[in-house]
Amino acid sequence: MKFITFMKKDGSIRAGWINSQNQAVDMHEASNGTLPDNMLAFIENHEVFMEYIEKNKGLIETGSGSYSLYEVSLKSPLPNPKSVRDFYAFEQHVKTARENRGLEMIPEWYEIPVFYFTNHLAIKGPEEDISRPQNCEWMDYELEIACVIGKEGRNIKAEDAEQHIFGFFIMNDWSARDLQRQEMKVGLGPAKGKDFATSFGPHLITKDELEYLKAGKGYDLEMVARVNGKELSKGNMKDIYYSFGELIERASAGTTLYPGEVIGSGTVGTGCILELGTDVHRWLEPGDEVELEITGLGVLKNKIVEE
Repeated sequence: MKFITFMKKDGSIRAGWINSQNQAVDMHEASNGTLPDNMLAFIENHEVFMEYIEKNKGLIETGSGSYSLYEVSLKSPLPNPKSVRDFYAFEQHVKTARENRGLEMIPEWYEIPVFYFTNHLAIKGPEEDISRPQNCEWMDYELEIACVIGKEGRNIKAEDAEQHIFGFFIMNDWSARDLQRQEMKVGLGPAKGKDFATSFGPHLITKDELEYLKAGKGYDLEMVARVNGKELSKGNMKDIYYSFGELIERASAGTTLYPGEVIGSGTVGTGCILELGTDVHRWLEPGDEVELEITGLGVLKNKIVEE
């Protein structure tokens, strides 16, 4: 299913899905209150709610509570995740980005998948403006895919991790490279270089929708980034070095993962200006429009504005 969060004309924010008529279904309204009005609550008890939908989907979708997509504004499909961990799982991105800074590949990268926590309270959705931080001149996008945890677990093995995934969406890990570069010289971070915004969307696709595209350690999903309509980045999710199972195994080691937490893949090869180099494209500036597109997951579009 293709789950969404959206704003209705009355200003209320509701969760639901896109039906076969390409309409937004307000799951709370359409189910007469049986289903929750927000995506986090749905994910936390999704096994029960999905069973209800399977039994009553026809009735739900033919009653009140379905709206044309022209009547609503899509928001981040999960606007209030419990946490966001972002990994560093594509080898090409890591190697090239380090080479561009005159650095050799670090052997430890091949030993463990590593991640950082970003600001889960600064989530943006499709078509939302992204403010360039004050004192930032080197603003960048990052083309990523992320999964949403749907089942609680601790010390999860990679081979068992799939049962803990609810679904996937596009993730843009916005970066202030100059702020990031300065603070990481101290040995901590990224922090202020990353905490101003992270975009999710436009849809949250359940994992069963992608099953037929499985390839390698990932899925055969073409990943593209455009700035002002010009294609800059192109990669494929199947080239991921560490599978989402391995990322979840690492994230859950000695820690409990809960429904509603987000795991980011890190940037696909060629998926940011830092990797491409400013001779290919300058850093992002106010007025620029960035589009990220991934097969089956849609297009996530945002415009840069001045802080």
